[in-house]
Amino acid sequence: MSIHEECGVFGVMADHPVDAAHICYYGLYALQHRGQESCGIVVNEDGLFVSHKDTGLVSEVFSKEVLMSFPQGTMAVAHTRYGTTGAGNRSNCQPIEVNHQKGHMAIAHNGNLSNAAELRSALELTGAIFHTSSDTETIAYIVTKERLTVPSIEEALSRAMDILEGAYSLVLMSPQKLICARDPRGFRPLCYGKTEDGIYVVASESCALKAVGAHFVRDVEPGEILIFSKDGIVSRREHCGKKEKKLCIFEYIYFSRPDSVIDGRSVHTARVNAGKVLAKTHPVEADIVIGVPDSGLDAALGYSRASGIPYGIGLIKNKYIGRTFIAPGDRLDKVNIKLSAVEDVVKDKRIVLIDDSIVRGTTSGRIVALLREAGAKEIHMRISAPPFLFPCFYGTDIDSQDNLIACRHTVPEIAAMIGVDSLGYLPVESLGELSGNKCYCSACFDGNYPTEIPKDTRKNRFEQKLSDKVK
Repeated sequence: MSIHEECGVFGVMADHPVDAAHICYYGLYALQHRGQESCGIVVNEDGLFVSHKDTGLVSEVFSKEVLMSFPQGTMAVAHTRYGTTGAGNRSNCQPIEVNHQKGHMAIAHNGNLSNAAELRSALELTGAIFHTSSDTETIAYIVTKERLTVPSIEEALSRAMDILEGAYSLVLMSPQKLICARDPRGFRPLCYGKTEDGIYVVASESCALKAVGAHFVRDVEPGEILIFSKDGIVSRREHCGKKEKKLCIFEYIYFSRPDSVIDGRSVHTARVNAGKVLAKTHPVEADIVIGVPDSGLDAALGYSRASGIPYGIGLIKNKYIGRTFIAPGDRLDKVNIKLSAVEDVVKDKRIVLIDDSIVRGTTSGRIVALLREAGAKEIHMRISAPPFLFPCFYGTDIDSQDNLIACRHTVPEIAAMIGVDSLGYLPVESLGELSGNKCYCSACFDGNYPTEIPKDTRKNRFEQKLSDKVK
């Protein structure tokens, strides 16, 4: 059990044919940290959709030949995925394309619906046949169903949002429009920008806008629907302000790239602040502060600044290895391949080791062992998040308290299990230091869920349902 990424969504809208596939390719590359399981691009050429999607990294799925096979188009939608629900097979790759009586649609989605099982069951009882096990297909079905009775795709989406519950930041493409929307609580980030030559770009994070030469315009507001078309941009706000904003706090702790700005808050600054809080709440005498690459580095810098203990690079990451939790197999071996200790930095030193989280303790224990083998004298671990105590139903793949070490052991017990001299977590009441406000979801830490808890809490509930039928 370990923390898995979210997904990344990306969209392009131009007033003239452009190489939309290549723009999406670079955008997905910038969002690769949000999902390394599969990816896809759909290009709109005068209403004709041309697509390619498969399992694998962006560089593996989109070779030069594949990219050259795409036509120029005025619109495109793209997605990079780590699946929090649904199996990791090609059928679950996004964007999902739908042909219906009123036209064609492609949709890419980031997040999890908390009422997906109920919605899916109701649709199946009306004769709907599902080809994937992702929440995105449920959204596509509901939007399509509404589209048959309303005059526009944006009206269909608005009505669908009356039914959908949970986390969804999505980009939707019809033959004439590119539409993006964010759930009324704003669980997952979404923003848009514009290039110097007038191309609009929608992305999960601002770092993807910079990657394609677009300047940041603004975040999509919780509950907002933005429609991009040849007539310009229209904002629909009938769902805005209806529910309290609840951005996932783990976007600041781990998910987002440090050079991104989420809802006006620098991710880098948020993580530095987390380190400063740790230095005040869990001080220790030590010789050096080091961070676990990559998401522990900024917090380590903050701890160093606040404590006065020198900051150093004590762990080196192999940049050509994917994150340990993405690939199957023995994670212990992959930690060895992924990280190595700098002996000259850590030998005979009292170390403050900063990481973003401890889920089951396996990876943390192996990192500590690497530092011990390199000669570290003392290791005091500090975590830039509170302990995980509850499952998440909004997109973070934390699905069982049975797999959460903090649910079964005290802090001193965890420290002994992973082999550190002391252990300290970020206090849950200090999470506002990261976001700069109190408008965040921290349910995985404190159990305060902003929505009704799903009746079926299995992450792979749709596969399980199918296997039950087979039995």
